Amino acid sequence: MHTSTDTPSMVARVDRLSKSYGSGSTKVAALSDVTVGIRTGEFTAIMGPSGSGKSTLMHIMAGLDTASSGKVWLRNTDITDLGDADLTMVRRRRVGFVFQAFNLVPTLTVEQNILLPFQLDGRLPSTTERGWIDELIQSLGLGQRLHHRPHELSGGQQQRVAIARALGSRPELIFADEPTGNLDSRTGREVLSLLAASATAYGQSIAMVTHDPIAASYADRIIFIADGRVVADRARSTAAEISDFMLQMESAS
Repeated sequence: MHTSTDTPSMVARVDRLSKSYGSGSTKVAALSDVTVGIRTGEFTAIMGPSGSGKSTLMHIMAGLDTASSGKVWLRNTDITDLGDADLTMVRRRRVGFVFQAFNLVPTLTVEQNILLPFQLDGRLPSTTERGWIDELIQSLGLGQRLHHRPHELSGGQQQRVAIARALGSRPELIFADEPTGNLDSRTGREVLSLLAASATAYGQSIAMVTHDPIAASYADRIIFIADGRVVADRARSTAAEISDFMLQMESAS
């Protein structure tokens, strides 16, 4: 693995990243020459219309997909050309995920789902890690639900379990892919507040893919993507400001 000593404040970054699918006349460029980074301890939203390339960017940064060209770093580790086994290890030990569909294991209890990353890594949480997990469980209001199965929980409770699972091993970076997509607006706001608080209170680095201006308004920073390119990088904005900018983007394209 190659290392790079510059930009220590970036938890993940890509340099001149391109990604295409297919070949010849069916070739589709999902990303074109993208250079961008996710800053440490910030809640970053990656926004764009459907098909803009935002999910592809997240998947490559998270080691779920590979680049066609360009470079990808997680902290100071160059993961661009890692093989599947090494990428799996990087994802397991350094990245957390929160998905729209919760992705809990239905046969496991809440507690077992939260501890799953440790089980997959073939170890038990340390005393310090267990204390952190217990703190998460209490702050997320899951203390009375530890022995329930996912089907016995509401959507909001299931997403809280997914957040506890993602935060439990203190990964360097959490990717959240439309995390409020299956939730009602009130529960969605609660989940977004939890993600924002984990960045503010615990210094957790979070990158959230969304097309929802309200969701993006909870982020410290918003990266706008259109047609496979970064078109803007803005500080915290209101939902109305984000909506206006999205409309300008769409009318300009």
